Amino acid sequence: MRLVHFLAATAIALVSAPLMAKAAKPMAPESDVAAITAAKLDAAIAGAHRSDANKARDAYRHPKETLLFFGLTPDQTVVEISPGAGWYSQILAPVLNGKGLYIAAHNNPAGSAGAQKQRAAFKDMLAANPELYGKSAVTSFGKGIGGNIAAPGSADMVLTFRNVHNWIGAGFADEAFRSFYTALKPGGVLGVVEHRMPEDRADTEAARNSGYVKVSEVVRLAEAAGFKLAASSEVNANPKDTADHAKGVWTLPPNYRLGDTDREKYTAIGESDRMTLKFVKPAQ
Repeated sequence: MRLVHFLAATAIALVSAPLMAKAAKPMAPESDVAAITAAKLDAAIAGAHRSDANKARDAYRHPKETLLFFGLTPDQTVVEISPGAGWYSQILAPVLNGKGLYIAAHNNPAGSAGAQKQRAAFKDMLAANPELYGKSAVTSFGKGIGGNIAAPGSADMVLTFRNVHNWIGAGFADEAFRSFYTALKPGGVLGVVEHRMPEDRADTEAARNSGYVKVSEVVRLAEAAGFKLAASSEVNANPKDTADHAKGVWTLPPNYRLGDTDREKYTAIGESDRMTLKFVKPAQ
């Protein structure tokens, strides 16, 4: 009987083994994260909450391609530095609503009256549509308060769009980049979009006040803070822009600082030529 039981058990094991192996086989990914992110970006970009004026700038800012390049996914904690009126916020916050968290490191609440007014309007925008923007948070950023943007080591991604020249001009760019490094988790991403100055441009007062920055300077600032350059993209490049205008980058649309003077010329150029750089905080 023992032999019979042994043979029966062996037979059951032999029959069951393939089934168990099949069951134990790793399941295919439930979804393509990139495809889900792209779909969420499409929905946010096309959303009725965005004005026609904001949508018109998509052709120059390429939000979907830019955010996919940085590696955005809907489950991340993302800090946007100095979001202004919320152009990118209206895309990022809806994508992150649910599984992720959008943090706007906005103006210093103790800053100028204009800065406080912009900050208040931004918070009102988020509060007016909680179903769209979810639990988005507003923190503070500025000279001397960079540590306020997020808890140390809490962010998957820090993003900044066309701001570096302001920090250089105000004398706290090094501090800013260090604060981004502190806020990010090991392996976290810093995404930078900035008006690009040609590398061979002479260092004159006009160049320093133009709103354009050399790629080498942004890389220097990031590396000094501890970041490593992971990749660059030409998604926001504009070869028509010479980066040499009477009123700097603000000569171009949408600012048109020269008013109607040569307006058609600057309209034909479009918005500025921009670098798009992806930095990584090394894993520890």
